[in-house]
Order: sequence, then C-alpha cells, then structure tokens
Amino acid sequence: MDKISQNTSTTPPPALVRALLHALRPLIRLLLSYGVTYPYLVNQLKTLYLNVATHEFQLPDKTQTASRLSLLTGLHRKDIKRLADNVMTTDNVAPAAISLGATLIARWSADPDYVDEQGQPLHLSRFAAEGERVSFESLVTGVNKDIRPRPVLDEWLRLGIVQLNQDNRVSLNTAAFIPTQGLDEMAFYFGQNIHDHLAATAHNLLHDGPPFLERSVYYNNLSPESVAKLAELTRTLGMRALLAVNRQALELERLDQGKAGANQRMNFGIYFFSEPSAPHPADTASVDENKNHDA
Repeated sequence: MDKISQNTSTTPPPALVRALLHALRPLIRLLLSYGVTYPYLVNQLKTLYLNVATHEFQLPDKTQTASRLSLLTGLHRKDIKRLADNVMTTDNVAPAAISLGATLIARWSADPDYVDEQGQPLHLSRFAAEGERVSFESLVTGVNKDIRPRPVLDEWLRLGIVQLNQDNRVSLNTAAFIPTQGLDEMAFYFGQNIHDHLAATAHNLLHDGPPFLERSVYYNNLSPESVAKLAELTRTLGMRALLAVNRQALELERLDQGKAGANQRMNFGIYFFSEPSAPHPADTASVDENKNHDA
C-alpha cells in the first residue's frame, strides 16, 4: 500500500491515532500557554495540509487539481481555492544571528586552534594578547569580518552561552548549545529539532528507506534521586557525543567544500525528560516498562 492510499483511508490506524494524541499533548500545552487558540491553529493547519499535499503528493506528469487536493486533505474545494495563493513555505530559516552563532560555537568546540589537548573549548581573551594566536575577536572575525565581536559577546552573555571567568577570559558554556533566554532563538531550535525528530520517526513508520537512528531508554519505577543521577549522566555522556560528532562534521564539511552533491544537511540531537509515571487521565495507551525503545 503506498503513502497516498494509506493517507486517504477512511479509518486511520487506531494505534497511530493514539500515538498522535499522546505526542501532541505537550504541544497543545505549549500553544495554550502562548495564547494559540484552536480556531487559530485550525486555520494554520489548513494551509499546512494544502502545502504538504501540493508539494509532496503530486502524481507524475499530472497537474495537481483542486478535486484531488480536496480528496487528499479533506478540505472543501472553496477553502483550497481561497488558500491556493497563500500556500506558505514551512522552512524554519535561522535568523542571521542564530546562523552566525551556530557556526561560531561549532568552530569553538571543534577547531584544533580553539580547543585544548582534551578537546575542550579554550578560555579566550577578548582580544589577541601577546603570545596568543587566538581570541574571541579572532573567532568572530574568522567567520565574518563584517561583524564586530563586542555585540556578539554582549548578546551571548545575555543568553548564557558564554561567561567571563576570574581572569576576564571568555568561557563557552558547553551546555548552552541552545540558549535558555530569548524566545526567537529558543523557538527556532524548537522548530528545527522537533521537526527533524518527527521527520526521522515518520520516515521509519512509512518505510521510506533505511531507517534513521531513533532510540531511547525508558524506565518508569525510579525515585527522584535516581532520576537526578540519570539526568546528570545523560548530560555528561550526551555532551561528549555532541562534541565528538561536531568535531567530525566540521572536518568533513571542510573536506567536502567544492564537491559535487555536497548539499546534504544532518541533525543529531539528544534529549532527557522525566515526570511522575502515572498516566494522564486522557491517555489510554498502555505503559511499557523497563525497555530500550526502537522506533
């Protein structure tokens, strides 16, 4: 059965519906917290449904018609005609400041000139001092000579990405790959990371090709003290994994410069979550205990 026939079935698989409702619960909580009402969301979803159906469910050598789009999406043909000129792009394009920041952090965390013998980011002087080859200034100007280092430093101090140590040197907070302040920054990474995690699992469910890595470890009979220990362990091991992949990716990106077909992107992430294991009243899915999860 192909993707189109699966999605036009009158009765979606109950297991998929249960999983969907469970996955959407924290998203609905977030939307309500920011005043995103159901009618507003529905209007956005209409456009998104039309966008996906238009661009990802085309038939070879055939024009996408309003009738077929109505069949695929369940939208009324009047809605399709009304929204046809407003089919939005859903690309989560990084604002310039975030794109620059990600490049700087990647270099500071992986470039041999900016890490110590243990592979940890160096504590940088603000400006190149005598006898020093690198500084925060050289880091910024080495990526973009049109950007002044001081505004970058001030913004990163505000977001908690860096801090000044006792010697007035700039230290990278390696746990702050995602800022903890600034809604624009946090919202961008939220959209990017959740999209890619969902895209990987959707790919695996649809059997579109070799499965992507998507694994987790799940236990539900732990004390708060044990959860705290596991949280610390995941932070330590997770950051090691992120830094190792970052170093390899930076080197490979340099080697791939100018190569034909070097237009692929990747995203590797980690997460940790804990809460009391009693299910929400509306959640009807059974709880599987003490297992490695393979999606």
